[in-house]
Amino acid sequence: MHIVIIGAGLTGVSTAWYLRQAGHQVTVVERREAAAMETSFANGGQVSISHPEPWANPQTPMNILRWLGRRDAPLLFRLPAEPARWRWGMEFLRECVPGRTYRNTLAIGRLAAYSGQLLRKLRDETHVEYKQLQRGVLHLYFSKDELQRGQRQARILRELGVNADILTPEQCVDYDPSLSNALPRLTGAMLGRDDESGDAHLFTLQLAEAAQRAGVNFHYGADIERLMFEDGRVTSLHLVDDHGRRGAISGDAYVICAGSFSKSLARRVGERLPIYPVKGYSATVAIRNAARAPTVSITDESRRMVCARMGDQLRIAGMADLNGFNLELDPTRCQALLDWVEELFPGAVELGKPEYWAGLRPATPSNVPIIGRARLPNLYYNTGHGTLGWTLACGSGKALADIIDRRPPEVKFPFWRGRA
Repeated sequence: MHIVIIGAGLTGVSTAWYLRQAGHQVTVVERREAAAMETSFANGGQVSISHPEPWANPQTPMNILRWLGRRDAPLLFRLPAEPARWRWGMEFLRECVPGRTYRNTLAIGRLAAYSGQLLRKLRDETHVEYKQLQRGVLHLYFSKDELQRGQRQARILRELGVNADILTPEQCVDYDPSLSNALPRLTGAMLGRDDESGDAHLFTLQLAEAAQRAGVNFHYGADIERLMFEDGRVTSLHLVDDHGRRGAISGDAYVICAGSFSKSLARRVGERLPIYPVKGYSATVAIRNAARAPTVSITDESRRMVCARMGDQLRIAGMADLNGFNLELDPTRCQALLDWVEELFPGAVELGKPEYWAGLRPATPSNVPIIGRARLPNLYYNTGHGTLGWTLACGSGKALADIIDRRPPEVKFPFWRGRA
């Protein structure tokens, strides 16, 4: 079959790779000038298999109340809000009940563990290099309640076959001496040993090059003007480039991997995807003192901040803004990234010339991505991965390739089935 993929971010390129490996002719259509120029460009850099718990959990509603009025709050619901934001927010709160959180955690965890296995295999086969560090992700806890939650999370992860160990504060410093400054405040940590970190943008570019060598065709700078239908099937995409030139492309099947823009594309076929763009921030800074900078990727569970070392740079990321498709950089929230890294790793990085970035994560209320067939028989979705795009990319791409080939996916997951 000839399969047309919409979107060349992490998810789209991974999907293209696995479909090509399955023997299909694959074309990727991307509105930007290259792969991974939006949500996949400067994210937190983690492959965080050990973090399947969704933002929608029983602790979040109280945290939201506690964060009200704080410009540097981890989650910020900006007002006034359009109806879509209110609707998504209400669905998000519904997912915060314990039973739903546990169900969603298991679904994400299974897919994450499966995806991690595929990523390691892909790396061995393609030899892609992306400044990767395979020392895991260290989840820091600064209260007894957080530590207890981490212990429960570690038990769930071990049931899923994920290597996760609880460390004492002293063991954290032994594992990475740069944490010595945090020792008096730490209550413990969880080390996800199957996790890794690196440059997701570089990974996507290299995988796109490998896919192109394998025969995948990429069309960059092509925006979708219309989806054409006939007899209940998608027949073609009508495209327009930056110069106003128009064209069309046809395939046997189509896959929407367009991040936060997937919702508007699905609406054209009469289907509502529960996706909302959640803005995240990052700052990339030069390392000034290598001995003070972490060599393991860090997740601060209190502040919802992460950092990852990428060669001679450190990537700090965090925050979640619900503010539509607004990509403006909020100076207060940008500064919060630098304040956090300086507090945790004083003197480690150059603070004078940060490279700030903001991207829109395509988030579902449950944090469970949308993978599967749409209402139309030759249209498919692979989108809605939120903060776990890189973590879930390989597993999502391989599972969708199996679905398109009418093979049972190798992972247990609530795959999407088209609905009105």
